[in-house]
Amino acid sequence: MLPKSTMSSSHDMKYDGSSFLIDITSAITKVTGNYSISNAKRRWRFAYVAIYSRRVMLSLAKEIISKRNSHYVSKGTNHCSLVPHDVDKARLSNMVKDKNLEAYSEFGGVEGVADVLGTIPAKGILGSDDDTAARRELFGTNTYVRPPPKIFLHFVLEALNDTTILILLGCAGLSLGFGIKEHGPGEGWYEGGSIFLAVFLVVVVSALSNFRQDRQFDKLSKISNDIKVEVVRNGRPQQISIFDVLVGDVIYLKIGDQIPADGLFLGGHSLQVDESSMTGESDHVEIEPLKAPFLLSGAKVVDGYAQMLVTAVGANTAWGQMMSSISGDNSERTPLQARLDKLTSSIGKIGLAVAFLVLLVLLIRYFTGNTEDENGNKEYKGSKTDINDVCNAVVSIVAAAVTIVVVAIPEGLPLAVTLTLAYSMKRMMADQAMVRKLSACETMGSATVICTDKTGTLTLNQMRVTKFWLGLENVVENFSNAMAPTVLELFHQGVGLNTTGSVYKPSAESEPEISGSPTEKAMLLWAVSDLGMDMDELKQKHKVLHVETFNSEKKRSGVAVRKETNNTVHVHWKGAAEMVLAMCSNYIDSNGTQKSLDEERSKIEKIIQGMAASSLRCIAFAYMEISEGGDYIEKGKPRQVLREDGLTLLGIVGLKDPCRPNVKKAVETCKLAGVDIKMITGDNIFTAKAIATECGILDLNDAGGVVVEGVEFRNYTEEERMEKVDKIRVMARSSPMDKLLMVQCLKKKGHVVAVTGDGTNDAPALKEADIGLSMGIQGTEVAKESSDIVILDDNFNSVATVLRWGRCVYNNIQKFIQFQLTVNVAALVINFIAAVSSGDVPLTTVQLLWVNLIMDTLGALALATERPTKELMQKKPIGRTEPLITKIMWRNLLAQALYQIAVLLVFQFYGKSIFNVSKEVKNTLIFNTFVLCQVFNEFNSRSMEKLNVFEGILKNHLFLGIVGITIVLQVLMVELLRKFADTERLNWEQWGICIGIAAVSWPIAWLTKLTPVPSKLFFTNAKWVKSSLQD
Repeated sequence: MLPKSTMSSSHDMKYDGSSFLIDITSAITKVTGNYSISNAKRRWRFAYVAIYSRRVMLSLAKEIISKRNSHYVSKGTNHCSLVPHDVDKARLSNMVKDKNLEAYSEFGGVEGVADVLGTIPAKGILGSDDDTAARRELFGTNTYVRPPPKIFLHFVLEALNDTTILILLGCAGLSLGFGIKEHGPGEGWYEGGSIFLAVFLVVVVSALSNFRQDRQFDKLSKISNDIKVEVVRNGRPQQISIFDVLVGDVIYLKIGDQIPADGLFLGGHSLQVDESSMTGESDHVEIEPLKAPFLLSGAKVVDGYAQMLVTAVGANTAWGQMMSSISGDNSERTPLQARLDKLTSSIGKIGLAVAFLVLLVLLIRYFTGNTEDENGNKEYKGSKTDINDVCNAVVSIVAAAVTIVVVAIPEGLPLAVTLTLAYSMKRMMADQAMVRKLSACETMGSATVICTDKTGTLTLNQMRVTKFWLGLENVVENFSNAMAPTVLELFHQGVGLNTTGSVYKPSAESEPEISGSPTEKAMLLWAVSDLGMDMDELKQKHKVLHVETFNSEKKRSGVAVRKETNNTVHVHWKGAAEMVLAMCSNYIDSNGTQKSLDEERSKIEKIIQGMAASSLRCIAFAYMEISEGGDYIEKGKPRQVLREDGLTLLGIVGLKDPCRPNVKKAVETCKLAGVDIKMITGDNIFTAKAIATECGILDLNDAGGVVVEGVEFRNYTEEERMEKVDKIRVMARSSPMDKLLMVQCLKKKGHVVAVTGDGTNDAPALKEADIGLSMGIQGTEVAKESSDIVILDDNFNSVATVLRWGRCVYNNIQKFIQFQLTVNVAALVINFIAAVSSGDVPLTTVQLLWVNLIMDTLGALALATERPTKELMQKKPIGRTEPLITKIMWRNLLAQALYQIAVLLVFQFYGKSIFNVSKEVKNTLIFNTFVLCQVFNEFNSRSMEKLNVFEGILKNHLFLGIVGITIVLQVLMVELLRKFADTERLNWEQWGICIGIAAVSWPIAWLTKLTPVPSKLFFTNAKWVKSSLQD
């Protein structure tokens, strides 16, 4: 017989060439040297030597490969030894894009491709600076050529492509031509040139605003596309940006991930991907190592997990080529912008009607000889009038009418929406909320219900194992010594092999680096630190045969593993404690003895309930020994399913996830704002109740607050659901479909619903909701793509902040509408009455364009950039049916408009005699007072209901700056640019009168806000108002 030392060496020794020869020679010598043994024994010994030699040769092959790989690593920093420069990149990338199995075989499968790319499958690429630089140079980066951004000139041409602007330019051209012909080039250019300059200013400011907004959207788009990817480099798992992925990288994929580059399946289980974004096919593709190993960038992982080998990046991938040909478009129209477009159109029609009447009246008055020039002579004398004078007069009349249209059409409304959305998006980004869809900013302000997750949103998502029950025994310390070695080994298998996490230990002395979801990390840390688990050794000694990935419906995951030393196969399940317990018939005690659960089941259920009531997440472990070829259910199907009954309960752990600081305050803030908070969680009902109470969502003294389980909610009839959905505060053990069902019920009842979600299966609910809020840290790429806003820190406080900003956006738009409509109404009425009664338009074309610039652009900037106030969160939600222009807004704007109309019409008809001034000075007084009234009214518009409009004004530097700039420019217009603006200089007394009359706007606003709003206003039934203001 061979010595035991020799036999054991077949398992323990690492062979090189010399030890191989020595072992074989000594074995043969021992077998043949003993000539006295029988033929049967001799044959047995030759057979043993053959088997032994085969094992040695296999071990030798592994040794050679290992040395070769370590040679690659040790040669280290020189890229040339790792990545050969003669790689056929086109053939490699086309193989995956075309899914060419023949080329795949010619490369030698994924192992051959890895060899070509200098990748060690278990360790990835070297990842040194030289290595990554060389790979970038050889294969390119994981970016694609984007269409060039729109230049400033594009926005200028876009602004010029406006009918009223084009008409004004035509009038300016005609006025310029006739003016130069009549008065010469020295003075004849004033009126036409002034209109040109005014139009130029309006166009440039508008184009500049749109240009900056476009740049900001591009910047946000780049941030949203910067996905984090988990790779392994030089044996270390690490997270990198999707843009840093290189050819040769080994990437870990899990459910919900977007595949970041083209590549090949390297290893994994139950992998299914959705390639609909690439191929249009809705059926999921099952990835198999031999028949379908190809992974396309842009596809989504819908089931399983895997490691992939990257073969092409950036523009060399199918996704990159497709995206390079698509031009980005930021011209998304939000619902509010659509409503404002309708409002603008309706007001524009009124403006056109008024302008047409003014045009008609002025033409009639001119051609009937009822107008006089500056010397008091009739302008039109029939055939005696020079044709040039007639053309000049007609052009001036047309320009005045067109300018009324320009002022009447509130073009600043869409601009104000754009500005406030761009401003709020930037601020929300700083407040940990990234807006993916513009409409979500404004819709969030109308939210009446928020359906929120628990884990990571209300809690910190920092799991720790704080309780451990082994059978009926609560193990407090010395976990590994508290159980038999066989039980400890089963726990190692159940935790270390049934996981999507990983453990990396750079050296024996260093702390382990654990990656994965917070739940997986907590259990792996517990197994490594308290149970003494060695992950690498565990994986070497076991082979995973089959995996059932975690399912949000079943809330558990399973794995079948074979121990290499004795070929025993165990099925391990891990998941929600009460669900795993229901699969078990026995439990195991600390000595490894199996006992029946029949009499002890109720005790264990009480243990689970007690842990859950202490806000612990309860995870149970169960196992079963099976034969490798059997004990699967649905064996005839391509995908076998593990046994789910007759299991043995191993133990239960309780994971503590503390509530986030200030989450209770954030919940209270939302409640005070009239927003109902509902917690929808997969945890059991006791944990859910405990957390909801701790966060302030559930008040135990509130008899109306209902707690249900998902299965109960989905089994209600339609009528029962609609009746009870408002009262539900917590839904436990819910599935994604339960969440979707709740969202649909709430929307049917007229609620504006916001939903948080992080998983792939949350996508339907996120899409169905009015506002989908995905999680930036734990959220899958599928969830993020289905959402409208990404909460970057996964924090409910940020959800409350988004609500506050949403209300701020809506409120800022309403402030600006009130401000602008005041100007529209006043300017229209003044010019119309003056034109009809006296044939004189007090506000010239240039002056009205200046007013248009103040209210459209500078006014929008001033009022659209107000920050959220506490008062916003003390009002009820706006909801779906609230009109855009409220009764309070009508009250405010009519009071101011009527005051301005009354004062300026008095100036128009009696100003010359009151102030004893010329017609030119009177018109300048009207223009100056009108502009200053808008400046003072800007302060009034800061709050529609609050009496103190100056609160917090010193913090809004932009508002103060714009008001200051407006006043300075107005002084320049009146005092220096007299020929440009058709004004006359005013003395100090006249300036004081203008300022004094404009300042009366403040006490009028104060008195107006004290006036109660009537239940009905006479004009609210007007058809155009209803059609413009309602959804």
